[in-house]
Amino acid sequence: MIEEFEKRCPVARGLDRVGDAWSMLILRDAGLGITRFDQFRASLGIAPNILTRRLKALTDAGLLERRRYSEHPPRDEYVLTEAGRDFLPVLLVIGAWGRRHHGKGARRIADAETGRTLEPVVVDRETGRPIESFRVSLVDPEESPQA
Repeated sequence: MIEEFEKRCPVARGLDRVGDAWSMLILRDAGLGITRFDQFRASLGIAPNILTRRLKALTDAGLLERRRYSEHPPRDEYVLTEAGRDFLPVLLVIGAWGRRHHGKGARRIADAETGRTLEPVVVDRETGRPIESFRVSLVDPEESPQA
């Protein structure tokens, strides 16, 4: 039953690939330039066995790519793929929501060049309107789109 639901629901498919907190935090750190196992461990305070499983899952899901940076001893780094980079704005919006509703004293998102605080929002690409300004519905893929 969940498999049929997942086929039709892009939210379910997306969460299946990044739906746990550790995975999202790993992707956040990768977006901030962290690439190596020990760096992820230090940043997140995550147990090595959990980190190993999450890195493998994110690599299998196509969000991270494993690259060898040392042959002796063999060492790999993990870099974002196009799919992983496409997920970063989602994380920024989640972070902005968390800061706004649950974040007294939380770090802010800033432009790295200017230091200016950023307020991420989700907008419709065609109109530029914030998504929350629309009344939305879910449409099955076989239904023809309305202009």
